[in-house]
Amino acid sequence: MNRFLLIALVAALILPAAGIAQTAETAVHAPTVKIGWMNVSQAIETCDEGVRSFNDLQKYVDTKQGERDAMMREAEDLRSKLEVQAARLTDEALMDLEEKLRGQETLLQRFSEDTQRDIDTRRQRLYLTISAKMAPIIEKVAIDLGYDAIQIFDQQRDAWINPALNVTENVIKAYNQAYPAGAPTLPAAAKKP
Repeated sequence: MNRFLLIALVAALILPAAGIAQTAETAVHAPTVKIGWMNVSQAIETCDEGVRSFNDLQKYVDTKQGERDAMMREAEDLRSKLEVQAARLTDEALMDLEEKLRGQETLLQRFSEDTQRDIDTRRQRLYLTISAKMAPIIEKVAIDLGYDAIQIFDQQRDAWINPALNVTENVIKAYNQAYPAGAPTLPAAAKKP
C-alpha cells in the first residue's frame, strides 16, 4: 500500500512539472501578434470629409432649430393671448383660441420628434457612409504598419492603451489622401468601368 501511495505522490509531482515545461516550450514557439488600436468615432468625425459633412449637418440642425424656435414663439404668443384675453372673450372665441393653441403645441411636438428622427438618421448615414469607405483604409494602414489586427478603442472598456499603438491619426491621414474633402463624390454606378 505504501508503494502505491509513493507512486501516486511521484506522479502528482512529475505530471504538473511536465505540463509547465510543455507550456513554456509552447510559449517560446508561439507567434507574436501585433495589435493596434483606433478611435473610430474620432477618425470619422475629424477626417476632412467628416468635418465637412458634420458641419453641413450642423447647419441643417441650426435651420431646424430656428424653425422650432419660431413655432415655440407662436405657441407662447397664443398662450399669452389666452391668459390676457380669456376674461374678455366669448365662450366660442375662447374655445377657438384654446383649440388653436392645442393644435400649435401638437404641431410643435410632431415637428420636434420628426426633426430629431431626421437628424439622427442623417448622422447615422454619415457614420455608415464614411465608415464603409474607411474600412479598406484601416486594412491598408494595418498592413503597412505590420499590424495583425486593429481593435476599436472604447473608453468605457479600455482603461489605457499605449499611445504608440494608436493608429487613428494614421487612418485619418490615409483617408484624407484617398478621399479629399473638396473632391466631388461619384455615385456608385459612375465608379464602375
